[in-house]
Formats: sequence, C-alpha cells, structure tokens
Amino acid sequence: MFTSNRRGPLQALRPHQSRSQPWILCNNSVSSMEFFNSGSRALVEILTRLQSAERPMPVDHTWFEFGSIRYHVQVSMSDSENVYLSISTPSLSPETSPPSGLPEITLQETRKMYHKYAEIIEPPKEGFALTLKLNFSGLTRPKDRTKAINQLSMLQSIILSSQLKDMLGSLGSSGTMKLVYNQREPFFLSKTPGKINAIFPMRFRDDTDLAIASSFFQELQELGSTTFSRAPRCNWSPIPPPTLRGEYVHYLTTNGGFVSFGTFTRFRLRRSTLFRPSIRPRSRRAAA
Repeated sequence: MFTSNRRGPLQALRPHQSRSQPWILCNNSVSSMEFFNSGSRALVEILTRLQSAERPMPVDHTWFEFGSIRYHVQVSMSDSENVYLSISTPSLSPETSPPSGLPEITLQETRKMYHKYAEIIEPPKEGFALTLKLNFSGLTRPKDRTKAINQLSMLQSIILSSQLKDMLGSLGSSGTMKLVYNQREPFFLSKTPGKINAIFPMRFRDDTDLAIASSFFQELQELGSTTFSRAPRCNWSPIPPPTLRGEYVHYLTTNGGFVSFGTFTRFRLRRSTLFRPSIRPRSRRAAA
C-alpha cells in the first residue's frame, strides 16, 4: 500500500525504507507553468512499479499535485490486470465550464490518445472528473509499456488543452475569457478574427523588480517589432488593453502593467504554447 507525507501539496514519490510502506510522498518545488506542461512523476513511478512487480499487489491510493490536481489509483486482487486511474483537475474557466462532467471534446481527445490500453469509465469515480480503466496486457514490449505510462502522466495536460480548445471555439470569431491556472494569478485570452492574444497582468512586490521588468518588456516590445518578425508579438502597456474592458477591477489592478503575446490562428500551436511565456520574469519576491 501507499502512504502520504502531509508536509505539502506539491509532491512526488520517493522510496521509503519500510517494507510495509514502500512509497511515500514528499515535497517537490515546481513553477506555475509546469501545471500545464510537465507529466506526473508520481503517476509514472506508481504505474512503473505496478508493472514491474513480481506478483499482483492491491493499491488504493490518492494524492494531490500542484495543490488542486487530485489523482487516485486503484488495483484489486480480484481484478489485478486492470488499473483504475481517476483524476480531478480544476476548470480553466469556471464561467464557461459545462454543468456536469468534462466537455465532449476532452473525452474524444482522451479516447484518441489512450485507446490502445485505456477505456473511459462512465460515470467516473465519485469526486473525480475522469476515470480510466488501464490494461497493459496488449503491450508486450517493455518499451511500449514505458511509452504508455509516460503518455498517461500527461493526462492533466490533455484535459486542460482540450478544455482550452473548447473554450476558444465557444468564443466564435471574437471575445475574451479569463483563465485561472492559479487562483491568485488569472490571465486572459482575447480572440479577434485571425488572432489570439494571451494577456498577463504583472504584479511585483519589490520596487527594483518592478523597474527591471518594466524596462525589460518595453525593450522586448521594440526588439520584437524589428528583429524577430516571425515570433509571437509581445506588447506591454501600463494600462489594461481595450479588450479587457468590462472585467472586474480586482483582476486588472497591477503595478507592472500588462504583457500580451499574440499569435495568428492560422499557425498550428504546440499543446499549451500560450501557457509558456518563458521570458516572463519571475522573482522570489514577485507577488504570487
């Protein structure tokens, strides 16, 4: 069986010395952007150990990652070939979430990605958004099972990216939505004919960080317009852009202005591209 360390919500599996409790959860510091991009290392380790175990072992284990993504893995001795994986992840935009369950596009993407070894169980386990029944018996080569496990570790990314695709489609040719990857750091997507902008309100607690960031984004804006014409356009403004008119003042109150990255909808974006502004300054003292 498994035990969990109560020291923090951001966790990854580590070996434990006790034979009766072989795995334990411990802290793992990660950035907010990993919420969208990284796979679950805890899930990889659990599934890998289950597949490499010499004899079937019962598992009934729940853990959290990034404070709000909840996983549950269950295996029973009477049905040891099947692994039941459940996941619950917060909606990117509560205002546009379906009244119950995941949008159909998410279920379609999940079936497409995992159809060789996974089946969607409906309804899902109580308290979770999605439950998969995993059976790796059809994957005879070890490298195929390893590949499947790594794909499953990206399940939360599949869910979030398909939700984003569904929400962008619901906007039609134009509109703006607020996305919440962190309750304290919402950002916005603005869609106009042929173009999508990701807009990030910037907040800093330290005056030095604020001065450096403001100067940096102004220079980046000027450089991008002349040197990197094919890169997504970066814009900085001390005031909210016109597309955010009507949003709550609480979300638009900043001391670092607004940074936006624009891309044309005709370009095919890699999954979660809009969530990876790697040039965004992050300071230890920056406001969360």
